[in-house]
Amino acid sequence: MTTVTIFGVGLIGGSLALCFKGKPGMKVVGHSVRRSSVEKYVSRGVVDEATTSMREAAEQADFIFLCVPVGELESYLEQIAGFDLKPGCIISDVGSTKASIAACARKLGNRNAVFIGGHPMAGSERTGVEAATSILFENAFYVLTPEPSTPPEALTRLTDLLKHTRAHIVTVDAEKHDEIVGAISHLPHIIAVALVNQIRRYNEQNGLYELLAAGGFRDITRIASSDPALWRDILIHNREVLLRLMRDWNEETGRFIRMLEQADTAGIEEAFRMSGEFRSRLPERRKGMIHSIYECYIDVPDHPGIIGRIATELGNRHINLSNLQIIESREEVPGVLRLSFRTQEDLDHAIASLKELGYTARY
Repeated sequence: MTTVTIFGVGLIGGSLALCFKGKPGMKVVGHSVRRSSVEKYVSRGVVDEATTSMREAAEQADFIFLCVPVGELESYLEQIAGFDLKPGCIISDVGSTKASIAACARKLGNRNAVFIGGHPMAGSERTGVEAATSILFENAFYVLTPEPSTPPEALTRLTDLLKHTRAHIVTVDAEKHDEIVGAISHLPHIIAVALVNQIRRYNEQNGLYELLAAGGFRDITRIASSDPALWRDILIHNREVLLRLMRDWNEETGRFIRMLEQADTAGIEEAFRMSGEFRSRLPERRKGMIHSIYECYIDVPDHPGIIGRIATELGNRHINLSNLQIIESREEVPGVLRLSFRTQEDLDHAIASLKELGYTARY
């Protein structure tokens, strides 16, 4: 029997548990310091067993996944390293920064265990074990960051286990991982937060900023609403990389300042052309660090029951509607209904169904 222990059975940890649970010869154990959480994990069928004892959870494991917040990873690893782990036990994590936890693992060590950093590049707008699903990682990239000294057999065992996630496994050096993820995820979050706060300050003097920022501005800056404590820890753990990236970003904005000062129309056009060309090469419909949005907009008349009718019709067609919002609705003026879905397939199906119902959906 192979035992997989999950510390932190939330969205990511719970989804990993569901990928492994029920597989032949495999047992999944969950851990939480709260008895109520332990009972919830078992009652929801996410794990086979759960316990509040860290030692009990760790010492029976063949594989340990640390799915706790980045700021807690080193504390958990330090405690687990002091236990009498099974010979050959593999410890991994799911944090979005890798160099700091790799350095901690090298410092602590455990004669029986091997640490291999991991980062599944998938997520959801929802959180908690209630949002866990066995398909969360399907078609996503799952990055592993083995050390040069990592036994090849251990890496193979972990890779074979993670095949149950149906993710694409990629291996990369921990420091290189942090540079890449810093550029494609952490830096964009900083830019979004800074931009929204800039507009917030302008709005203190003129409320039209907030009024007119609806729609596109709200959509392109949605990551500015990410969890503050989570991102505090991520940015601090990757701060050296981010300081370099932000200096590079200052150079990029400096180029635009100079082009505007010089009214350099050709330079501005070329900057947009090059960015558009590169962006067009980026893969579509693949899960990544920044979650895709699957939304459409339709005009709806101000008639009683119209929202319920649309939601019911989509439900009758087995289309999973994750959220809806009325953006504007006034007497004799069509309201705008924003419909959100969890997958591109649901969005495509919804647009076709809405067309059958006489509505024109816009992206």
